[in-house]
Amino acid sequence: MEAFFSFSCFFLMPVYGFLFCFYFIKLIKKLIKGQNDTNVEASVMTIMFILIIWSISYTVAIGN
Repeated sequence: MEAFFSFSCFFLMPVYGFLFCFYFIKLIKKLIKGQNDTNVEASVMTIMFILIIWSISYTVAIGN
């Protein structure tokens, strides 16, 4: 199980960051256009943010 968490933290962190940035830009574009239907973008950004913070926390905890 620890190998899965290490894999997730080390190799998938760029994917989490890319998806977070992609949906952040998509959210900004929708807000500039005046569209208020931003539920999908906000949900994905929240999930990616939680995964990024969790990965950083796990890496720090394992390092100590």
